Amino acid sequence: MITVTDMHDLRRKRRPIVLAAGFFDGLHLGHLKVINRSLEAAAAIGGKVWVLTFDKHPLRVLGHHKAPRLLTSNRHRLALLRRMGVEGCLLLPFNKRLSETAPTAFVRELKAAVPQLADIHVGRNWHFGKAGSGDGALLRRLGRELGFTVSVADPVVRGGAPVSSTRVRAAVKAGDLDEAATLLGRPFSILGTVKSGRRIGRKLGFPTANLDPHNEVLPPVGIYVVEAAIGRTRHDAVLYYGRRPTFDDARTQPCELELHVPGLDTNLYGLDIEVGFLKRLRGDRRFGSLETLKKQIARDIDLLKKGRV
Repeated sequence: MITVTDMHDLRRKRRPIVLAAGFFDGLHLGHLKVINRSLEAAAAIGGKVWVLTFDKHPLRVLGHHKAPRLLTSNRHRLALLRRMGVEGCLLLPFNKRLSETAPTAFVRELKAAVPQLADIHVGRNWHFGKAGSGDGALLRRLGRELGFTVSVADPVVRGGAPVSSTRVRAAVKAGDLDEAATLLGRPFSILGTVKSGRRIGRKLGFPTANLDPHNEVLPPVGIYVVEAAIGRTRHDAVLYYGRRPTFDDARTQPCELELHVPGLDTNLYGLDIEVGFLKRLRGDRRFGSLETLKKQIARDIDLLKKGRV
């Protein structure tokens, strides 16, 4: 998948461009509906799908106190989009100039920069331009004037309410992994880069990969059964998320993510690993001795291996 940060980079595209536009944090079922419709439309006209999104949440740039904590980092969003088969992503830097651009001016600039723009797909709740004053109705009017079609998708409803990133965040933060998976259409996951750690797991006999998750929303601390994608291989694994109270003063330590893949003992430093959260085994707690902790870790791994989770 190609990633560009300037809309003018699409000027020389020869085939029709179908744009799926939105912030797409989490890439939940509502987002997938917009992108899948874009893929269908592109196939019908012999075009290619590009996703238009922003590198930062607009509310964060505007200093809004309600700016949400993000479900997916940019790196993770791009990886998820790549799997969907889109040709590229126009990842626009959201800055003060863009925030002050009137919606009509933004769309005119987009069409001028992308002459092959044939179709734009958005969700019904998507707004754009200064103060979020642009919406699907305005986009349709501009499309008729500038020569492209517009499709506005209704929200996907689950549990009697529209699927939204806000609902996914609430489910993840509450530790309701089943609800999050229902809204996402897949287990909630993070994309973490393996960083150097204190090698505590190796000293205990259970080597771990310490992860920098990049994103901002995580479930409650505890021990989780997860699926870890390392390269093209998926592994059943156990993840610890907590402050290591057996070793440190939990009041002063940041939370750490430590991934243990049974049977895998190799150098993973620097690799990106996607971790899908499947089930919470237990909370985080302080053990009276290292031997007690080792026995508990062994029981957790044994449950995983025997499929009792």
